Amino acid sequence: MRAPDSYLESGGARLRFRDEGEGEALVFIHGWTLDLEMWDAQAAEFGRSMRVIRFDRRGHGLSGGRPGYERDEHDLEALLDHLHVPRAVLVGMSQGARTALTFALRLPQRVAGLVLDGAPDFSGAISRDEQLPLEHYRGLARTGGLEAFRDAWREHPLMQLHSGDRSATELLARSLGRYQGLDLLDPAAAEQPALDARALGRLPVPVLIVNGERDPDDRLAASSWLAGNLPRAERACVAGAGHLPNLDNPREYAEELRKFLQRQTRAAA
Repeated sequence: MRAPDSYLESGGARLRFRDEGEGEALVFIHGWTLDLEMWDAQAAEFGRSMRVIRFDRRGHGLSGGRPGYERDEHDLEALLDHLHVPRAVLVGMSQGARTALTFALRLPQRVAGLVLDGAPDFSGAISRDEQLPLEHYRGLARTGGLEAFRDAWREHPLMQLHSGDRSATELLARSLGRYQGLDLLDPAAAEQPALDARALGRLPVPVLIVNGERDPDDRLAASSWLAGNLPRAERACVAGAGHLPNLDNPREYAEELRKFLQRQTRAAA
């Protein structure tokens, strides 16, 4: 049975979240223009043996508030505090990978493991607009409205599904339809800062870096940079999948995640 929506007030924002299952906590953090429902298959899979927590980041899904990278990180901390979760495995997808990684760098004692799925460039070698043509999308949204933006964004390589699964396609469309565009239309939206490779080199947390086999080249390069700077990193490639491997190939995605969790359990024992 699917967990009902719950809400948390955090720093002036009302955040939607779901909390289901029992056991070790596994927290899923979605990417840009998406929301917690992108993790439905994973919640059903892992909710049988773990406590699965997921939330809509500010300005996404049914959450309000002014979006921001730093705010996302503190919202995650507030949610874990609210749910009395001292330590969790974090799974961050794309833009959500930044939230997971910066949280782990600040509070490593609260992170049992870290999964970075399709992470963007954190080295500073690629500007944010090179990774995503945000100024172009802002212009579309301002002149043609959010539907004009959505029409263009759904054609971007990062939004392509390769499996042909109808339910995944419909889920993706519903999620994009809920995107409010608050960060896209905010003229004060900050450029995401690069991360210090030296700080990454001191991170004591085990990390799984995931990409779809057909993830764009810049995302594969970003993952290689992370793997070269994180001391406890390993990599996984999901066959036949693009930038959304949990939707393209949920069975293999779950298997890679399960193997990582089992390895960490054995190491802790």
